[in-house]
Amino acid sequence: MIGAGRVATALAARWAGAGHHVVAASGRDQSRERTRRFLVEAHFYPYEQAHEGARRAQLVVLGVPDDLIAEVCAQLAERQAFQPGRHVVHLSGSVGLDALSSAQALGAEVLSLHPLQSFPDVEEGIARLPGSSIAVTAASDPGFAYGESLARDAGGVPFRIADEVKPLYHAAAVFCSNYLVVVEGMAEHLFRLAGMKEPLPSFQPLARTAFESTFAKGPEAALTGPAARGDAGTIARNLAALAERVPEAVPAYVTLARVAASLAVRSGRLTSSGQAQVEEVLGRWT
Repeated sequence: MIGAGRVATALAARWAGAGHHVVAASGRDQSRERTRRFLVEAHFYPYEQAHEGARRAQLVVLGVPDDLIAEVCAQLAERQAFQPGRHVVHLSGSVGLDALSSAQALGAEVLSLHPLQSFPDVEEGIARLPGSSIAVTAASDPGFAYGESLARDAGGVPFRIADEVKPLYHAAAVFCSNYLVVVEGMAEHLFRLAGMKEPLPSFQPLARTAFESTFAKGPEAALTGPAARGDAGTIARNLAALAERVPEAVPAYVTLARVAASLAVRSGRLTSSGQAQVEEVLGRWT
């Protein structure tokens, strides 16, 4: 495990529980502590000696930040950390397999695994992995099969993602998780400006109902709100209030209203004339 962060450590702990032997881990001080707590049989190598640990393993997992994957892989390759017949995996949802080209040039099979899950800490990650979907990207059918077996050994449900669409796949994950939190954060801010002292408990039922309806009925059926109804007057009042108090929220509101109207049209709940009325109002703010 090169870079024993939250995701890599949680995966390694699940693999160890499935019978894999985690021989080595490396990284900085936090990685050392995670290794001591969760990977007790693994020998820890300081980051500068990571290549020594990699040479011992049949599988090398790069759990480093996305923008460092290619650099770290190249540094390890320069020190002959990879050999033919070994596997090298990175854990990024957006980075392609080309980041592992230096390992591939030495004869290693390269692939990526990306759990479609959040990891606030290692303990939560270990608990959340069972049943979670895990994207597998590989350069060959044997590589896909190997990655799928790793995903299953971690308790996950593997599915294949082509290398060329990984950035799009990851953008979907960002909308699904990160931007969901951002939208609720903006809602909390606006509720406070409207005079609510502790708004989270008050709007939790509304948010939870919308979230649960999305997965029970699908987004098109679950959608409500002024854009879905073609209620141009309400949209105009919303935008005027935002422009006065929180002008930085106006572009996001406009963009999301357009997407909501399009979704409503596709579902047959909004007519084209209704969409045109919504767009007429939105156009004043772009």
